[in-house]
Amino acid sequence: MALLNEVIAPFAGLAEDELSVSLPLWRTRKIKKGEFYNRQNVVCKDLGIVLKGIFRIYFYDPKADQEKNVYFFSEKQFLVSFRSFIYQYPCSYYIEALEDSEIMYMDYHDLQKMYTASKSWERFGRLLAEHFFNHSQGRAEDLLFLTHEKRYLNLLEEHPNIVKRVQGYHIASYLGVKNQSLSRIRKRLIEK
Repeated sequence: MALLNEVIAPFAGLAEDELSVSLPLWRTRKIKKGEFYNRQNVVCKDLGIVLKGIFRIYFYDPKADQEKNVYFFSEKQFLVSFRSFIYQYPCSYYIEALEDSEIMYMDYHDLQKMYTASKSWERFGRLLAEHFFNHSQGRAEDLLFLTHEKRYLNLLEEHPNIVKRVQGYHIASYLGVKNQSLSRIRKRLIEK
């Protein structure tokens, strides 16, 4: 209940009694480093909240035999492949734990029941959609309009400890640069 009060209540303005109705529908799951929350070509069936750990969402391009990191999610953030979850069709990405992690999650069908049962939970669903739309559009705009250095600074702002928690090649992939370029970015920022 404490996490729901900390994450969902301020996000959607749900009162404690509205949150408590959902308590039986939330479950927890531990995911070891290197294991998956969801896989490419599998339907994402759960909406998660990260309790502990960090995850990466990445696309695997079999033609290039290359992984491309798209997002990172860490503590107190929602964890989901949103399009796959909403439309219940296969996911385009993998969601992998980069550390031993723990999540709290609700099944798609249970969340749909909450939407039907309560205007407040229906509002939560709308806000969640807006949140992920903003994330998605922001990521696209970052890739189009920002320098690699500015994208790196934005990543540090969103995930302050990411450099200590995630290997550099994952961060480089997220930024769309090679490891050597990431090293140069870090060096320039230190010199400033």
